[in-house]
Amino acid sequence: MKVALVGIGKIALDQHVPAIRAANDWELAATVSRKGAVAGVESFTDFAVFLAQRPDVTVVSLCLPPVPRFAYAEAALRADRHVMLEKPPGATLAEVQALQMLAAARGLTLYATWHSRMAYAVAPAKAWLADKTVRRADITWREDVRRWHPGQNWVFEPGGMGVFDPGINALSILTEILPAPVHLTAATLTYPENCQTPIAADLSFSGNVTADFDWRQVGPQTWDIEIDTDEGTLALRMGGNRLEVGGVEMAGENSIMGEYPALYARMAKLVTTGQSDVDLAPAIHVADAFSLGRRIMAPPFYL
Repeated sequence: MKVALVGIGKIALDQHVPAIRAANDWELAATVSRKGAVAGVESFTDFAVFLAQRPDVTVVSLCLPPVPRFAYAEAALRADRHVMLEKPPGATLAEVQALQMLAAARGLTLYATWHSRMAYAVAPAKAWLADKTVRRADITWREDVRRWHPGQNWVFEPGGMGVFDPGINALSILTEILPAPVHLTAATLTYPENCQTPIAADLSFSGNVTADFDWRQVGPQTWDIEIDTDEGTLALRMGGNRLEVGGVEMAGENSIMGEYPALYARMAKLVTTGQSDVDLAPAIHVADAFSLGRRIMAPPFYL
């Protein structure tokens, strides 16, 4: 199948392009971006022009920031293209629900991807927890925003999500592996004086679940989920790529690669079978955090 990538930035070049080129199901047939391009692939700067000139490209993968993404997704669906959404699926819950209804009405596939759910050890962790009673769970998700979003000031603007941009990855894993759902009960959000979105967040959920998100960590990065159950402890490390049970490593690998090839394999299956996959549970937790969050101010922060 022919796919077009829209928004040729760091994540598209680092993850999407290699995943598409390594897959037998896909051909990268076009790109749309104001500045970026991929060597050897036809490029457009205007999305409407692309839609008009390349009706043969039936799938569009949107790698744009969340705020402008809805307009592109809506235009693609109205042009009868299947749509794949980078995480988070949108700037608001309502706009993603609108896309769901539009895709269903037109018989098209809409896939809201959560790449961290495809991490190597997530499925084994889910299987191990399936028949356990969770007593407590603690998430520690700390990154260096300057490493992962250099110069991308949009992350600190309205709709950019701030620390929830990485934090939603942890929430996507949590909502995938827990045998019973939880809901947010309290949040403390830390905002730099010059930013519209938080740089850190402390969250409390029902079921004795907590989360510590921070975008100011330098050096080694921390992506851990530790869970205590009635039959022992489980830990997911390296963003879901290493699994420990009772302190003993059960499954894992030394890198966090492989998630995006799994997303594109899933998209191929969805298109082939005429299905959609839109799970908003991680985004609901983020929306609840902004609704319940107590605001703390911090000194200015610059990328």
